Amino acid sequence: MKIKLNIQYLGAFFVIFIIEVLIAVFAKDGFIRDLLGDVLVVVLIYCFVRSFIRNEMRLLPLYIFIFAVLVEVGQYFNLVESLRLGGYLLARIILGTTFDIWDIVCYFVGCAGIWIFEMRGKVWRF
Repeated sequence: MKIKLNIQYLGAFFVIFIIEVLIAVFAKDGFIRDLLGDVLVVVLIYCFVRSFIRNEMRLLPLYIFIFAVLVEVGQYFNLVESLRLGGYLLARIILGTTFDIWDIVCYFVGCAGIWIFEMRGKVWRF
């Protein structure tokens, strides 16, 4: 596995991160906050990983989906409180506190979009 900084993915990571922060600050509820933010979070993770790993990772969208689902399952079992991290805002933000099956659907949509994007690039590359 080659580790070399990919500026394009790193730039995409920062742009999506800023969008996610803006969603968190300004979108209080509705489609953007409830759905688009969850679709984008898996894209954010993907761009972060691809910023450092150059090798082709065909299963990376699947790994990210599994990771996101495990975080959501942790919310179902109230992992933040079980780990006694409820008093730490950062832990509550990163691990989340509310399980929602629609979040998993959004993670799937985001990861499917990543996979389609990557496969399209492979087919159209000459």
